[in-house]
Amino acid sequence: MSTDSPNTLASFIKTNGIKHVLLSDERRQMLRAYGALVTDEKSPLYRHGRRAYFILDRGGVVRWMKVQENPLDLLNPDEVLQALKKVG
Repeated sequence: MSTDSPNTLASFIKTNGIKHVLLSDERRQMLRAYGALVTDEKSPLYRHGRRAYFILDRGGVVRWMKVQENPLDLLNPDEVLQALKKVG
């Protein structure tokens, strides 16, 4: 999920040869709903998306999520693998 426009994402996909779907939340509705949007008006990152990770099942239900407070923090791949094993 990105706050970039669909056109920007389409260009990024083409330029980088990405094979999976990238979703746009240009209006920031999903990010707000899942706590992945900076809503503090005093923050220099106000209305920016937080780095967040989601695992959805085939029905589109969120089974696991983690929202990082610091946008520079990356998730450890082992943590994602453990989450995938837990949710099946």
